Amino acid sequence: MPTPSTPVVDGVVWDFGNVLIRWDPLPAIAAGVGDADARTFMATYDFGSWNHAQDAGRSWTQALTVLEEEAPEWVAAGAAYVDNFPLSLLGPVPGTHELVRELAAAEFPQLGLTNWSAELYPHAPATYDVIGLLSDVVVSGEVSLAKPDPAIYRLVAERAGTPLERLAFIDDSVANVAAAAALGMHAIHFTGADQLRRDLVGLGLPV
Repeated sequence: MPTPSTPVVDGVVWDFGNVLIRWDPLPAIAAGVGDADARTFMATYDFGSWNHAQDAGRSWTQALTVLEEEAPEWVAAGAAYVDNFPLSLLGPVPGTHELVRELAAAEFPQLGLTNWSAELYPHAPATYDVIGLLSDVVVSGEVSLAKPDPAIYRLVAERAGTPLERLAFIDDSVANVAAAAALGMHAIHFTGADQLRRDLVGLGLPV
């Protein structure tokens, strides 16, 4: 299929975790309770759902209270994740920061849409300057909405001043990508920077 001569979208929306920033909660938890207990916690407790509630606006104080009620044996593990959170950020995802920089150099509009608790999000822009190249970032915990809720995609389109169907959305979560596609976005499932570059070129973007 020929590459479009002009972009078929007017902006790119980036997920952060494991698209721009490598994220793994295990090292942060292990720093507090040891590797074995950290792995057991992750294997036996629904960390994903528990963490998602913070992404959607619940405070970490509330989260630890819930953990104390549901699984008191894991309160120390949950607290360790919060206390050692920077250890969960493992560096740039190879190749994606270069794509952000190339689009920024071409003055192509870019935004962020990340599921991240409001309390812990400041670690991201403080550590990764590439985030400063984005014109805006919708942080789920700050707006009390989290992907794949359709409302948060509509919010990022409103912030961009661009219709959903004119935005490309990049995420490593199949569920988040499916939700974006259902709303008419050009949704791209992230599996690696090389494939993403091909996908963006296919949309006519300057990378």
